[in-house]
Amino acid sequence: MASIQHTVKEQNYSFITAILFWCGLVVVSSLYLTIPLLSIFSNNFDVTVAEAAWTSSAFSLFYGVSSLFYGPLSDRYGRKQIIILGLIVLTVVSPILGFFDNLSALIILRSIQGIAAATFAPVAISYIVERFPVNKRVTAIGFVSSSFLMAGIVGQVFSSLVTQFLGWQSVFYWIGAIYLATAVLVAFFIPKGDIQNKNGNLLSSFKLISSIEEKKTLSLSYLITVTLLLAFVGMYTALGSYLIDNFGLSSQQILSIRSVGIFGMLLSPFVGRFVAKLGIYYVLRGGLALAVIGLSLLGISSNLPILIVMSIIFVSGISITVPTLISLVGQISGKAAGIGVSLYTFILFIGATLGPNIAITLLKSGSYILTFEFLAFLLSISLLVSFIMKSQRT
Repeated sequence: MASIQHTVKEQNYSFITAILFWCGLVVVSSLYLTIPLLSIFSNNFDVTVAEAAWTSSAFSLFYGVSSLFYGPLSDRYGRKQIIILGLIVLTVVSPILGFFDNLSALIILRSIQGIAAATFAPVAISYIVERFPVNKRVTAIGFVSSSFLMAGIVGQVFSSLVTQFLGWQSVFYWIGAIYLATAVLVAFFIPKGDIQNKNGNLLSSFKLISSIEEKKTLSLSYLITVTLLLAFVGMYTALGSYLIDNFGLSSQQILSIRSVGIFGMLLSPFVGRFVAKLGIYYVLRGGLALAVIGLSLLGISSNLPILIVMSIIFVSGISITVPTLISLVGQISGKAAGIGVSLYTFILFIGATLGPNIAITLLKSGSYILTFEFLAFLLSISLLVSFIMKSQRT
């Protein structure tokens, strides 16, 4: 009888992880929906590509800032309730974007999308930390973290395909329908957690940061964090133009190369096992080293197959680093894990906000090599920082 109950419990954790993975995939995909649309917006609205890029940067900026508050809010009002609220707002706001033919309106609505989408990441990580046993926690975080990164590919591919066959407006109609279905899924199949702090306030949550003993290590972790999505989003912002100008590829071929990046994310769910065997700092450094190597060689490669392999290696490195760093921040933060992870998410998406703008600014120099190598240089700094951090096995 006990073994049957144990099996049911195992299946429940797997099922909940699968739903949270799906939520992360579709919610964070919104960030990347407009990357393939930048040239369309530039032509349709008669603006520069840099101005059109604010449809992506505005989302990231408001996502990052808003994520600071949802962890503490979910302490008071419940994790599941906050996630469903965000999905409902996304369901309503997303289709409205398709009705506007004005860049300013799109940027405002994308900002609202960012505010709503920010409900998921810090709240879901906190939910896992509270509800999952220790031996399943890092693996579940690995799966959810991989969904954030996979969204970077899936969001672009989804947007490109829908635009190709139905027009860019339909991208937002369809994603709204997906959010509605996801809200129903969460409402019926995610168990409600306990409310952690009914009488708490945001200020008391932020004060917990001052109680963290390893403040230096935490600060260095955040320094690494800002470079991750900056390099990831920056690379994919430049990649499309690079493939057209240097290899003369069609939009369908570019779509295929973007899709191949998913193979680089297959290691992310297994980060928990790597950490258990090698220690969290060794895995962190290994992930960063892969990312630096992949992006550096991608920038100087004139051979398309090698470029594709390097893009997979780069994505693999980022996919290993992100969940490892989340786990490290949660571990260092201790009782302040909720606000620690919220700050991590804020800083991560500040990097995502900077990524497109930095890439486009560098591309104005006319040098793709400079763009990719500068992003690789930023990751190299993070790799050096990881060696400064206290090394230990966990």
